[in-house]
Amino acid sequence: MEQDHKGKITLLDMQIVEALLIASDVPLTPERLKESLDEGHRIDLDKTVETLNARYADGKHAFHIMAVGKGYQIVTDNKYEHIVRNYINRNVRARLTYAALETLAVIAYKQPISKPEIERIRGVNCSAVLTTLLERELITVSGRSDAAGRPLLYVTTEEFLRYFGLSSPADLPRTRELNELFQADENIPQSITSDTDNISAD
Repeated sequence: MEQDHKGKITLLDMQIVEALLIASDVPLTPERLKESLDEGHRIDLDKTVETLNARYADGKHAFHIMAVGKGYQIVTDNKYEHIVRNYINRNVRARLTYAALETLAVIAYKQPISKPEIERIRGVNCSAVLTTLLERELITVSGRSDAAGRPLLYVTTEEFLRYFGLSSPADLPRTRELNELFQADENIPQSITSDTDNISAD
């Protein structure tokens, strides 16, 4: 079945996209959508998402579809964040060690960045932490530096964006906002808030 010749979004189109968004634990991209459809069926993902979000807003639902990287994902509205976090009894920061968070913050704001540069900023060896972040697919290797020894360069991934609910790296909080966030949380050790002084987001 194809979309009609006028490009109108059909009920079936919306149902298919919605079903895939609910079933998938990774962002739904146009490529993944195309691979899932029967031959000859075409769906404009951007327009379908726009239509679905309008319906969700009209129906006063507690969720919406958000752009994540090059795709889309269903997320709960921000005003329910504290309830959701209470339900799962943990928050995003608790899923990573403090060392991993420190390293990830450096990479996010300074990418692409090499291991020696990360260790210069953090002041400690980061080999084990980098291995963990690579295994969790929160960072990836983007190439090699022109510096002596041509060390590997690291950047954040689409999984990083999905994990932290960001549409793009541009959505990262400014350094001042990051400091305020960490300093307001008594569970975050002073070492992390001190490290943010060495990170420039601009």
